[in-house]
This record gives sequence, structure tokens and C-alpha cells, in this order.
Amino acid sequence: MVEKIIITSDSTTDLSPELIERYGIKTLPMGITLGDKMYRDGVDITPDDIYEHQRKFGELPKTCATNVGECADFFKPFVEGGYSVVHFTISAEMSSTYSNAVLAAEDFDNVYVVDTRNLSTGGGLLLLAACDMIKEGKSAKEIAEECRKLAEYVDASFVIDSLEYLYKGGRCSALSVLGANFLKLKPCIEVKGGVMGVGKKYRGKYGEVLKQYAEDRLADKADIVPTRVFITHAGCDSEVVESIVDLVKSKGIFNEVFVTRAGCTVSSHCGANTLGVLFIRNSKV
Repeated sequence: MVEKIIITSDSTTDLSPELIERYGIKTLPMGITLGDKMYRDGVDITPDDIYEHQRKFGELPKTCATNVGECADFFKPFVEGGYSVVHFTISAEMSSTYSNAVLAAEDFDNVYVVDTRNLSTGGGLLLLAACDMIKEGKSAKEIAEECRKLAEYVDASFVIDSLEYLYKGGRCSALSVLGANFLKLKPCIEVKGGVMGVGKKYRGKYGEVLKQYAEDRLADKADIVPTRVFITHAGCDSEVVESIVDLVKSKGIFNEVFVTRAGCTVSSHCGANTLGVLFIRNSKV
């Protein structure tokens, strides 16, 4: 009997509605607290709502992990429908969502939880790789095991235009903000070992900085898996995004180039005018 497998994730993987429909992926919304109200990521709140609230009130949202009960309720209908579930979550270092999903999965025989060690389309890359593995005939258990290993090869980074959100969220010091603003620095935020850290610091106009950043990330073509790349941004100007899309395509590296909008989680951490080029490498990151 052929195993029926469904790929699921929390809402932090930032796949577009078109990709979610194309691959039949199901998502469990994270909670977003803004002001005194709780919202569901991507359901009744958008990143633009977050930016507008911050502009008006100077207040950032708080992200809330899906709890054990929510995860169990999410898994149950798929299992009852005869599916094995491979579920992906944001890095365990960034949220308790992973541990809660693992606890919920203990009530089922065929739910496998994968810590992406990432956020945004860094996790999305693993989701699509899992979908490819279904077509290759791999079992749900094999897919989960291979994706846990593959997580170490995901190259995920973003360049942010302003440190304001990171500062207000307690992720960098006032001195860092002052220095960055004075020197007009645009830091590259890299995800390594499941956590965000500062990589190269660029200087100059944001559009030009992004071009140099993309050139840097794609410099070693031999180390890049050519299957697909994500250009994921948080409300960047369309002309700026298109310039990076054109640059990436001009390299002739990737079979598919996807452009996606960052969801509420990345937007809560980094703010508007954030853009990343994310892909999988042949060597560990």
C-alpha cells in the first residue's frame, strides 16, 4: 500500500499562496499579539498592519508559539484521513513551537516533526525539498530524517535597511544603532546553528547594497544547489526587488527563482525594507 504523505508547517516559512497551492502544503498560523489583541499570522494580520501600528504607536508585536493542543488539533484530521504528516517548524532556538509540536506528535504514530533550524524561506526550502522527496517515493520517516540533515546546508540571510526593529525588540544595543546610523551601515543577518547573527556589514544606498550582497552570496557557484532560490523581502520597493531578481537570474545558476513576501514573524524581527537571497549549498553552512 502506497503511503499517503502530507507536508505541513507553521506559518513562518513564508511560501507564497501559489506555492502552497502548487505543492499542497498545509500551514498552522502562529499567534501575533499587537496592542491588546491576538491575531493569526497571515489570516487576520499582515506585515503592513504591523508596520502601520509601529508607525502610529511605536509598539512592536510579539510572536506566540502554537501550543501543544493547537498542534494536536492541526495534525488530527490529516492522520484520521490516512496521511502520514511531516511537519516543519521555525528553529527551536527562536520559538517553543518545535517542542510543542514534538509533544503533540507523541499522540500519533505517523507524525514526524522537523526543526528547520531556520526561519522564513530558509524553512521553505526544506518544505519544497520534502515535496520533491515524496515524488521520489521516499517514506515520511525518510523525508523527515533527510530534511533534518539538509537543514545544515541552507544558506539563509537578509540585509536590513534599519536596526530600529532589532533594537526595539532587544536584539541589539542602542550604541550599535547609533554607530550603524552614523556610518550608514546595512548589516547582513545570517542564520547559523538555528540563531540569527550579524555577518558582513555593508555601507551605502540600500538598493546598491543589496546588489553587492547578492553578488557576495552567489559568488561560489560550484557550492550552490541549482534547484531553486528564494528572493524574500519585507515590503521593499518593487523596482529594488526586480533589480535583485534580474541580477540573480543573470547568473544562470538556478532552475527556479521564486519571489516571496516575508510574513509577520520576519517583519516583527527586522521591519520593512529587509531582503534576502536564500538557497541550499553543497557544503554545510
